[in-house]
Amino acid sequence: MNEEYVEVDGRVVAVLPGTMFRVELADGHQVLAHISGKLRKNFIKLTNGDMVRMEMSPRDVGKARITYRLKNATVNRGAPIRSFGPRRR
Repeated sequence: MNEEYVEVDGRVVAVLPGTMFRVELADGHQVLAHISGKLRKNFIKLTNGDMVRMEMSPRDVGKARITYRLKNATVNRGAPIRSFGPRRR
């Protein structure tokens, strides 16, 4: 039972419990998406505003699987500023 998947890009709108996400496509349609096992295994974090690539089944267009987080520098991921202590002269 080999099924073809459609790859689409979208933006994460909401982070839901249980590693589920509400993702908005370019045409304004919103889908419910979960992250793939490879993203879980490598501890890839997703936040609101992240651009993602998803696989969608043509049979159920309301659900998707997130397979990749695209590089986008416009989102502030809230990373801490690294401090290496006071500067020595």
